[in-house]
Amino acid sequence: MDVFNYDPASVLSLLLTMMRVSIVLFMLPVFSTNNIPMQVKGAITIVFCLGVWPNLALNGAAMPEHPFDVATMMLGEAVLGLVLGMAVNFLFMGIQAGGELLGFQMGFTMINIADPLTGNQTGATAFFLWMVSLLVFLGLDGHLYMIRGFVASFDLVPPGQLFIGPMILRQIMYLASQMFVLALQIAAPVMVALFLVEVSLGLMARTSPQIPIMEFGFPIKIVVGFFFLGLLMVIMSDRIASFVQGLDGLFGNLLRAMSAKYQ
Repeated sequence: MDVFNYDPASVLSLLLTMMRVSIVLFMLPVFSTNNIPMQVKGAITIVFCLGVWPNLALNGAAMPEHPFDVATMMLGEAVLGLVLGMAVNFLFMGIQAGGELLGFQMGFTMINIADPLTGNQTGATAFFLWMVSLLVFLGLDGHLYMIRGFVASFDLVPPGQLFIGPMILRQIMYLASQMFVLALQIAAPVMVALFLVEVSLGLMARTSPQIPIMEFGFPIKIVVGFFFLGLLMVIMSDRIASFVQGLDGLFGNLLRAMSAKYQ
């Protein structure tokens, strides 16, 4: 584009691209933390926009005739970025919810730590599982799969051409339900083991009332919980690996559901 030749279509496509890129980047597990300064996030957003924007072209016929239409197109890009960002965040939210359930069963309800990444209060087990899952995700090049799928979004859904229908709503509801399923899959093995420990301690207290169950019952639950938590790392790693391998298909289904070409 000639800098001295003002092209409204090019300027609008840049604004729409920046809106989509900024929403996605600010929702990623790595960039959503408070440790990264806003200036760095803004610089990364601009660099990413300049990397994909020259290959985009907004059709002159798609130029809005009213400022309200421009606002609608900007809102559509924000919604698209929100959907793509939440699709990945559902994985980590499910793992963190499973960690909260584990902390409750292991007796860590009173032990909350200040998350240095977000500044919020969270359970010790939830924060531990979240950090491990994030490291595994990055170690499996999950961020590269995300970038590739995000770049492909401009081919399937060009800027300003978002379509919202019942198909994308069903996709989002399915992903949200899978978040709770993942939380239960993570917490269920440890919860069953701790339940059996509690039943055993209850039988011991019933048969031998002189045994101080309260003194060693809590340490036993912690030891058993951490033992099964170590075994859970293998299951969680396999689940994250399958999620990373299916990111291309996940993004493809979401984008086709939001593209007018496939309706």
